[in-house]
Amino acid sequence: MTGLEAGLFGDRSRTALWVTESTSSVIQAPSLVSKMPAVHKLLLEEALQDSPQTRSLLSVFEEDAGTLTDYTNQLLQSMQRVFGAQNEMALATEQLSKQLLEYEKQNFALGRGDEEVISMLQHFARTVEELNALHTDLASQIANRMVFPTVQFREKDLTEISTLKEIFGIATDEHEAAMVKYSRLPKKRENEKLKAEVVREVAFCRRKQHQASMQYYCALNALQYRKRVAMLEPLLGYTQAQINFFKKGMELVSKKMDSFLASVSSMTQSIQAQLDAEAESMRLSQREFLSVEDTVYMPDHDLVPVNRTLIQKAGYLNIRNKTGLVTTAWDRLYFFTQGGNLMCQPRGAVAGGMVLDLDNSSVMAVECEDRRYCFQITSPTGKTSMILQAESKREYEEWICTINNISRQIYLTDNPEAVAIRLNQTAIQAVTPITSFEKRAEGSPNPDRAKPGGVAHSSVKKAATVPEPEDLIAPGTPIQFDIVLPASEFQDQNRAGGRRTNPFGETEEESSSGADDSLLQQVFAVRFLGSMAVRSGHTQEVIYEAMRQVLAARAIHNIFKTSESHLMVTSNCLRLIDPQTQVTKISFQLKDVTQFAAHQENSRLMGFVVEGTDWSEGAEEGQPSFSAFIFESNTEGEKICYTINVGKEITEAKKDPEALAQLMKSMPLTNDGKFLLLESETGEAANGGGQEDLESEA
Repeated sequence: MTGLEAGLFGDRSRTALWVTESTSSVIQAPSLVSKMPAVHKLLLEEALQDSPQTRSLLSVFEEDAGTLTDYTNQLLQSMQRVFGAQNEMALATEQLSKQLLEYEKQNFALGRGDEEVISMLQHFARTVEELNALHTDLASQIANRMVFPTVQFREKDLTEISTLKEIFGIATDEHEAAMVKYSRLPKKRENEKLKAEVVREVAFCRRKQHQASMQYYCALNALQYRKRVAMLEPLLGYTQAQINFFKKGMELVSKKMDSFLASVSSMTQSIQAQLDAEAESMRLSQREFLSVEDTVYMPDHDLVPVNRTLIQKAGYLNIRNKTGLVTTAWDRLYFFTQGGNLMCQPRGAVAGGMVLDLDNSSVMAVECEDRRYCFQITSPTGKTSMILQAESKREYEEWICTINNISRQIYLTDNPEAVAIRLNQTAIQAVTPITSFEKRAEGSPNPDRAKPGGVAHSSVKKAATVPEPEDLIAPGTPIQFDIVLPASEFQDQNRAGGRRTNPFGETEEESSSGADDSLLQQVFAVRFLGSMAVRSGHTQEVIYEAMRQVLAARAIHNIFKTSESHLMVTSNCLRLIDPQTQVTKISFQLKDVTQFAAHQENSRLMGFVVEGTDWSEGAEEGQPSFSAFIFESNTEGEKICYTINVGKEITEAKKDPEALAQLMKSMPLTNDGKFLLLESETGEAANGGGQEDLESEA
């Protein structure tokens, strides 16, 4: 055992309890002898990783120690006043009694489980208040039994915590400096001797930090026990001094105090026994953790094989940040994945923040500033990218494979591990470094097509006040999660393209000649998420509320599978087409679409509201009814909204030949002058005869 361990866990002679012969023979009070609740502890096995979660928990322990220091100083001042105020003993003991009651009001960060201590302190406070008239000649007894243990607790235990905190901070700074030096090792002109020296320096600093952190954690854990003893032991000595020096007072209160003092003595002995057992357990844990090989502390010496099927990953990475036009800086931060997001948690932060949405993103190995193990993550639009550096080759490959798995939304499947294994070969190809930062042109959407300022979603202005959800959608409204085409309707469409009635009450009125007269025809790959009846059809809030309820219902009922369809937007109607059979599942007249909008945060979500007629009440003309349809697209929802808006403009322009001619002059046409030419999702012109445009981008 080292000197520090002996100081932390050694036998403490000052915890001896003065129990008189009369008090030791009294039966212990059953309500006060129960075992103290388990205290909060810092886990020694978390010391080596030194994660932000552990640092956050450590800050709670440090806050608790600071609060305890403040309270101990206040309590000691009260005790010293009792010792020095022999002529004003009554007033001093009254203040001490009040100070004891303040323990319950202290905002200890780890104060849970101190109920019995609080109860005993309250009992002591009442006793001190009853005995304040008898305090006249207790200077020496108070100094020996009350003031001295508290001073020793403050000077030894609390000062020790402060010293270990400084040592831990120095070791942490040295480790950070060593890691920075290690991260700057060149890759091309590698000096083995220099690398070995830096690796040894990192291992030495990491081991030093590991030892300092475990000693600091042990001291903080032990303080939770010593705090309770330090609060009870001085009061026990003070009360027994009162009994020993004032026989008359002893005769008055001994019958009430014997059982209580015996319970306090048993409780402090129980706490000391728990401390000794915990100290032995922590000592064995330290010995076990420090008996590992030095390779545990060395970076890039991983013996564990790479796991390429991960869908979650966490650890420290270096991120490159621009500090100027041509200058950059690297910061070491803690990253972790949560669902489909990449999160970052700085040290000292209680929770992490989102850095990048990994769905449909791309990751690749890159060469960056002559650093090793660098990779780049790029968003689906190509507008956002970041370069990260891993600590070792295994971490580097696992991060790339994990991000590849998440970008394909494997985490949403029923068996993500099996799907990740099938995509293992793709993840291995991503590890191959590239030397060019040129982004691929294919598959990247045109950012000019979805500018929010260029799309008018509706002619109805947004209300000044946001309506309540009950005003938009009736509570308990059923949700339809799929559109199933009956077999009879499938046969009817294959025979003669006749009229059919869809499951939502609308009738497909457009004929083949009507489709030929359309000036607009654009196809988008979408996935139908759900539909429901709504109360209003003229505000975007009803679409946002329908999105929220549909997604929440899917999550509650574990409905994650969706089938891909093609949404065809023309100047006459909206058609949802099965991409395999080319059968129209459902069709809406464009004039019946009263509102449409894309999600404000998730740009791939969009929806629209369709107006119909409700004949259920038996009225002659029927009442208007509204239904909201929610979709997830492979492209941005703003593009679909823009196309619907263009279709409505064409519909309005048809009423005025001059306006129609002016609109056709402002927008390009195909060679035959029949269809309005829009940029398709693949960068080619949309046309009515091409079946290739109906393929999904998913």
